[in-house]
Amino acid sequence: MTDRTPGFSTLAIHAGAQPDPTTGARATPIYQTTSFVFDDVDHAASLFGLQTFGNIYTRIGNPTNAVLEERVAALEGGTAALAVASGHAAQVIALHVLMTPGDELVASKKLYGGSINQFNHSFKNFGWNVVWADPDDISTFERAITPKTKAIFIESIANPGGVITDIEAVANVARRAGVPLIVDNTLATPYLCRPFEHGADIVVHSLTKFLGGHGNSIGGVIVDGGTFNWSREGRYPMLSEPRPEYHGIVLHETFGNFAYAIACRVLSLRDLGPALSPFNAFLILTGIETLPLRMQRHCDNALAVAEWLASHEKVAWVSYPGLPGDRYHKLAKKYTPRGAGACFTFGLKGGYDAGVKLVSNVKLFSHLANIGDTRSLIIHPASTTHRQLTDAQKIQAGAGPDVVRLSVGLEDKEDIIADLEQALATA
Repeated sequence: MTDRTPGFSTLAIHAGAQPDPTTGARATPIYQTTSFVFDDVDHAASLFGLQTFGNIYTRIGNPTNAVLEERVAALEGGTAALAVASGHAAQVIALHVLMTPGDELVASKKLYGGSINQFNHSFKNFGWNVVWADPDDISTFERAITPKTKAIFIESIANPGGVITDIEAVANVARRAGVPLIVDNTLATPYLCRPFEHGADIVVHSLTKFLGGHGNSIGGVIVDGGTFNWSREGRYPMLSEPRPEYHGIVLHETFGNFAYAIACRVLSLRDLGPALSPFNAFLILTGIETLPLRMQRHCDNALAVAEWLASHEKVAWVSYPGLPGDRYHKLAKKYTPRGAGACFTFGLKGGYDAGVKLVSNVKLFSHLANIGDTRSLIIHPASTTHRQLTDAQKIQAGAGPDVVRLSVGLEDKEDIIADLEQALATA
């Protein structure tokens, strides 16, 4: 590698990795082990005391996972990252460092249905409360802020509606409030959007989706932007106050611009335990190597399919920011100039029943609850992923009764369109 800054495709292949020093293996090995041998007692003590970086136990860190973490951090432009067992685990760990019982999270209404459910219900067991804001009206974020607010949470491209959030505008709200902005960048990936460049402080991903890209492994990641002052006003004691479990170390003082990532690892992951399997880390790393190629093909195919659906007599509407007439097209040009992603929704004139029939009659598309696969995927959210929500919440989340969600894959676009055409004929 020369002194020049590597390009995105180069980072996707090389960041964090090098030939194995023992065997010369070029691919990152799978370190399928629970634990690691210490050099001596002093070495062990320095590892447990956070005085030396190294491997102790795979629940806390693993060499395969470390390559994945460094690669995603490099692609996002962050200072450090932590890989965990799933996207939902990433959200829990990311907030566990920041919140205490009675604290509040301001979140966009336009989120993945599973996240809405997690925030509304599961987080209450921690004593964490959510206040919802409308990404189409940035002033609602401002009004939702209270002294109890500890973070703002949005998606760069919302799942399933394809809503693109004005990250910079929400970041300004977060900055005025003195709280970090967390951006779920799963649908965009850093190939399409880099939230840190628009004012975000923390980025999370479901690695299960486009970063892994092949539907074969589950994982999540938290990326530290290294920009937030965690010692400000003592609002984040896990980072700004002495930690008794580490002999009084103040994490922000000790680790500076990657203190948040360290706190996620040594405080939250260590004790809550949603560790990522090294084998899954290996699969996701392999997927990331082709991320720029895949994402561009996803975007090109999705635009072609969206254009075709928009002219179909049985389709009432198409919500895809890549279409010039879409309400989010201007934001797409700003935040995702290479393309508007692979996922979008459309509505059938026949409503709920037509949606059910459509997903029941596709042949090339797979009817399942995932996105980001090489294969084209389809789902009717109101009857599946979002069915736990009320009708009003479904509509707010972009998952009303007539909505069908597509995750457009890498097949030939003519074959994708032909499958939808034959299935729509039966709907």
